Amino acid sequence: MKCTYLVTGAAGFIGFYVAKRLSEEGNIVIGIDNLNDYYDVNLKEKRLEILRSFSNFIFYKIDISNHEQLNDVFKLHKIEYVIHLAAQAGVRYSIENPKVYLDSNIIGFFNILEACRWNPVKHLIYASSSSVYGANKKVPFEETDFVDNPVSFYAATKKSNELMAYTYSHLYDIPTTGLRFFTVYGPMGRPDMAYFSFVDKFFADEPIKIFNNGNFDNDMYRDFTYVDDIVEGIIRIVGNPPKEKPKSRVLNIGNNTPEKLMYFIETLETCLSNSLGRPIFFKKEFEPIKQGDVWKTYASTNRLEEIIDFKPRTPINEGLQKFTDWYCEFYNKK
Repeated sequence: MKCTYLVTGAAGFIGFYVAKRLSEEGNIVIGIDNLNDYYDVNLKEKRLEILRSFSNFIFYKIDISNHEQLNDVFKLHKIEYVIHLAAQAGVRYSIENPKVYLDSNIIGFFNILEACRWNPVKHLIYASSSSVYGANKKVPFEETDFVDNPVSFYAATKKSNELMAYTYSHLYDIPTTGLRFFTVYGPMGRPDMAYFSFVDKFFADEPIKIFNNGNFDNDMYRDFTYVDDIVEGIIRIVGNPPKEKPKSRVLNIGNNTPEKLMYFIETLETCLSNSLGRPIFFKKEFEPIKQGDVWKTYASTNRLEEIIDFKPRTPINEGLQKFTDWYCEFYNKK
């Protein structure tokens, strides 16, 4: 049965793919985005151009921190499911510009919760982050782990979202699921992410910066998750809201296979070489670990698998190859 979905951050990386999948399946998709200039707006416009090709996709350029505009959308459309992916992203940027995180990630999320309170929905799914685990040394990260010591303001806002969602579920019986994403990557991704910026720097003939001094003995690890796996997880979760009160939960969604930073860089070099048809190597500069960064992210996906019988499974070499192929075609580098 076709349903009506609200996807916030529809011009963003994950939001675009979710809105596209739902539109392809014939659902009515209401997309909202403020199209801010945190990164290249042209890329956001390209995503929107694809989404606007669907007659069942409706777009509103609004900011979720504006509760009146958001409420107008809820009043105009009988929204059944909300997939809230709009947020100010980036760990390091939150250290430099914390106020934008307050406006988008806290006030904006409060407005979403209030809209769902007064316009009841069947399920609210929202983006949390693996960053809530902070400097947790126990691996893999499990949803029951202690997460009260965030090491960046971005992480603090995501932890706050989880607490706010729990309270609204408890008070107003709103089914909510927070998804702790683990380093999502893929074609049409965010240019501020390492894999994207490394390729940018290669074509600009600039060195890439490798933090933790490229320390092989105590290397940084990341649980890289391909965007198609994230979308599949979201689509399956939508129809499986929590049923026991309070109807609130958080779930990890990661690849469950952390990769060393240096292996990731070598794999990206190989994939870009394949895309270009010639061997390439990045120029490298080694620097200390940045404030707010964590050593390792590693998702336990047991709870996710129990609920939806699915876990992300795209290997890093396959996902990065799809990215570099897209990049070279999109930016005409072949």
